[in-house]
Amino acid sequence: MMNAAIQTNIARLQIMKAKVLAALRKGENYELKTELNSEYKERRKEAVRRVIANMTVGKDVSGLFTDVLKNMYTDDLEIKKLIYLYLINYAKTQPDLVILAINTFVKDAEDSNPLIRALAIRTMGCLHVQEVLDYLCDPLRKCLKDSNPYVRKTAVMCVAKVYDLNAEVAEENGFVDSVRESLSDSNTMVVSNAVSALVEMNDMTPNQNIWKLDSGMVNKLLTAINECIEWGQIAILETLVEYAPRDEKEAENICERVLPRLQHANGSVVLTTVRLLLKYEKYVRRADLLSQFSKKMVPPLITLLSSEPEIQYVALRNINIILQRHPALLSKEIRVFFCRYNDPIYVKYEKLDVLVRICSERNVEPLLNELKEYAKEVDVDFVSRAVQAISRLAIRYESAAEKAIKVLQELLQTKINHIIQNVMVAFQEVLRRYPNRFESVVGGLCEYIDEVDEPDARAALFWIVGEYSEHIANVSNILTSSLESFLEEKDECVQLALVSASVKFFLKSPQKGQSIVLKALQTATEKCANPDVRDRAYIYWRLLSADPNAARSVVLADKPPIELDDADLSPQLLEELINELGCVSSVLQKPAKLFVYKLAEKAGVPRDSDAAAMGLEEADSAVAGGSGGSVSGIDTTNEGEPELLISF
Repeated sequence: MMNAAIQTNIARLQIMKAKVLAALRKGENYELKTELNSEYKERRKEAVRRVIANMTVGKDVSGLFTDVLKNMYTDDLEIKKLIYLYLINYAKTQPDLVILAINTFVKDAEDSNPLIRALAIRTMGCLHVQEVLDYLCDPLRKCLKDSNPYVRKTAVMCVAKVYDLNAEVAEENGFVDSVRESLSDSNTMVVSNAVSALVEMNDMTPNQNIWKLDSGMVNKLLTAINECIEWGQIAILETLVEYAPRDEKEAENICERVLPRLQHANGSVVLTTVRLLLKYEKYVRRADLLSQFSKKMVPPLITLLSSEPEIQYVALRNINIILQRHPALLSKEIRVFFCRYNDPIYVKYEKLDVLVRICSERNVEPLLNELKEYAKEVDVDFVSRAVQAISRLAIRYESAAEKAIKVLQELLQTKINHIIQNVMVAFQEVLRRYPNRFESVVGGLCEYIDEVDEPDARAALFWIVGEYSEHIANVSNILTSSLESFLEEKDECVQLALVSASVKFFLKSPQKGQSIVLKALQTATEKCANPDVRDRAYIYWRLLSADPNAARSVVLADKPPIELDDADLSPQLLEELINELGCVSSVLQKPAKLFVYKLAEKAGVPRDSDAAAMGLEEADSAVAGGSGGSVSGIDTTNEGEPELLISF
């Protein structure tokens, strides 16, 4: 009995195994095909959902085209939307099969439900297939005159799709004229979509001048903007940005009527309004009005910093551009930009840049105290930027230099390795800016020579040792011990700094430094493999041998104080970015013509990678006015920024 039961179970398992293998061999598409042709509505609906899910993740479900098409004849709006989405995705690869769905589209375009009418006309426009165009004209003509505004606003956008596919058909059938007439529609959604469609068609054929904004239409748009949704407001505002007012009075009127948009909850509406106000500054001459507009811009910009981190980041990148046009705009709001403990690192980086930019002599002291706390954070890169900010403030404001030196000394006393490295570089910059003023701190810096191990920091410390050797008691011991590990230094900049320090010490104290400079030059010329270090040592040696006085006048010559490089954008680039404020361009701080293919083609920048890189360099060079072939202020590394996935 037991053997018989075991054999029965084995037989069952084999049957189940065979069924599973058969199902696997048929694949998921076969299963979906069966479900799509099921007699039960719910199973067909679930199958359509699964098809769209597979399509979304990149699986090829084009083989189910005819089976999906059979399910179009339904009153279920959800299934219709999913199937129309499927058709849009595969229309270009199977244009002949799309014709099979035309009758359903035409029928849906006359449905009693306005949502279905709008869905049908939108989908026919998005198919972007020449074969569908002949069947689209009549339904589109009817929808443009539809009684429901939702259908009309969808039809208006469909005209732009038709124009892109075949401009002649759109013109001959009067669709473009209908869109122009829609600008006077009673519904603001239709008006804003008509504006977007006309602007889009203008961009497609810039030489034909499909539509030109005039003062009469400006008043209509300014009236409509108050009732539009945010995307409609953005479309109208962007159109007004490109408009050139007839006179100063019209410019003032436009600015005053868009000022309420600054109070909008949508950040894009706010930034587009700011863009318009900045653009119209060249038309408005009254100083009191310009001052009023500037004051009105401050609260909404500050409000954006209370949003999600991603919006904060975009706002900060745009604020950075705005401050280069109006440096004092946010000088009274410095505390708003202080970093919070839970800010993402990319937001902290941008806040640091803005803080340094808006700082003034009046509020530099509290900012230095704040930066001192940032320099004690855990994140090494953030600490580095905070210390750099301290040195930049000391260089910019002479009155803050002493306070900055005290802050840097306090940071040294923490004896945290990465802080020490950054503080040494900062000290070098401050001492170069104010020579012979803070000699008293030099001796204390040399106490940390064993802790300084980063190449930049060691090079900075050796520069200080050479420049202020007369103020250091044990300078001979420092240089002698450092020369022992000369060949073990990781970077040539350290070796170069050590050779220069030895020569400077010799020129200032010949008796004490003779043996040191001899050892330094011998080691650099005979044992060092780096040609730059050898050449520097040979030059020093020959200069000292030929004429020590000449060497003294060269090596110990007065050096010009360093100036702060704020990395401001060039005027031309700044103007371009202000015209694109609130767009991706302002976040990347690069004009759209350098990364949007259509604009790149208009600007003459080649599309392939090598040529595009060359075009980018040439464009940068042109924008910079030929200053070194690059645009100052463009962060080409995007270090510390969140990854941007952009599809154009």
